[in-house]
Amino acid sequence: MTDRRLWSYKEIAAHIQVQPDTVRSYRKHGLLPDPDLVEGGKPYWFADTVRAWVARRPGHRGRQ
Repeated sequence: MTDRRLWSYKEIAAHIQVQPDTVRSYRKHGLLPDPDLVEGGKPYWFADTVRAWVARRPGHRGRQ
């Protein structure tokens, strides 16, 4: 089953236990995948996209 809920910086930050500004910095530095949707100039990612990214992050395998 796929999780197509859209997450903003805030939801991603909560998922990986950092501040939203940290997630913004990850995107600025090319460490975050491209958004799945941009609406009103705001980026959003599917929950599955974020979970797959977390699983691939160096030093963070298996953590949530």
